[in-house]
Amino acid sequence: MEGVLEVIDKVCQDKNLLNIVDKVLVGKRLSFEDGLGILKSEDLNTIGLIANYVKRKREGDRVYFVVNRHINPTNICAISCKFCAFGKAKGSAGTYEMSFDEIVASLNEELREVHVVGGLHPDWPFEHYLDIVRVIKEALPNTHVKAYTAVEIDWFSEISGLSVEEVLIRMKEAGVDALPGGGAEIFAEEVRKKICAPKTSSQRWLDIHRTAHSLGIPSNATILYGHLERYEDVVDHLERLRNLQDETQGFLAFIPVLFQPENTRLKNVKPFPGSYDLKVHALARLYLDNFPHIKAYWITLGEKVAQVALHFGADDADGTIIREKIIHDAGAPSEVGHTREFFVSMIKSAGYTPVERDALYNVVRVYS
Repeated sequence: MEGVLEVIDKVCQDKNLLNIVDKVLVGKRLSFEDGLGILKSEDLNTIGLIANYVKRKREGDRVYFVVNRHINPTNICAISCKFCAFGKAKGSAGTYEMSFDEIVASLNEELREVHVVGGLHPDWPFEHYLDIVRVIKEALPNTHVKAYTAVEIDWFSEISGLSVEEVLIRMKEAGVDALPGGGAEIFAEEVRKKICAPKTSSQRWLDIHRTAHSLGIPSNATILYGHLERYEDVVDHLERLRNLQDETQGFLAFIPVLFQPENTRLKNVKPFPGSYDLKVHALARLYLDNFPHIKAYWITLGEKVAQVALHFGADDADGTIIREKIIHDAGAPSEVGHTREFFVSMIKSAGYTPVERDALYNVVRVYS
């Protein structure tokens, strides 16, 4: 640690960051003002050094990845969010509905995680969504199923007349092992109204994850950044997640998701500089001291920036994904999927040791 401190002391251009170093040294939690200071600072090098130190102290030189598959059963959706280019109204051109046979055909024995997220179909009953999970579990009994965002769960409660708790119990019985972190977007209410007004409220999102954790269902959490948010909104988002994690300890990982504007109704949003991506990841690692893992989501960052983010606090490169649709429909330029070999090479060339994991971060193989 002394060597890192010496480097930081030599290169630090923003002396306000030294206060954060002092807190990191003694394990003191960062304040809201500290979070703002990180996002406002132009001393990107020092921010990276601090976040990388915290990440290495937790995980050494390990960076995780998983062999997984995204399944988006339908893009037909009962609501329309300005930031989204995936969801389409029933009867619109380009809509689709995957059959059970198509879903099963997309699976293979190597998968350790299947990630299921899609539209809020106006005609599908709750039971149909449960059947999707059941056919996946029948085909791959030992594969972890991460299914349905809090927004979808809120919808299931509405269309079934069941409480959120009852919905989650039914999902768990069908084979759901964890919840993805989608639908959080940004918790700041005024910004949320502007980008996804029909969507589940921020408090409802938090309440649904709280209930899931109480039932023994772990989850991830996300933030959608790079649109209309202020720095204060980002720190507020992390503050709310940190508070809930203090209460439940149910979150596995946090995933910053960079907004992709190209094919959305927010395509004229002024882009943030690339340094903002790295600061958001570093802030996540430093602020969310009770979250085990921070992901560098290559789907939105692009593969090269995701590799750099591994030096800014991220310890997880996500997974092979195989075929991602939601972000790519919005215009993401990254590949739609990658191989195990790609991640081993990507992580090694960034200077870290690749660790293949399962969905719960149990080690499958270390590529030393």
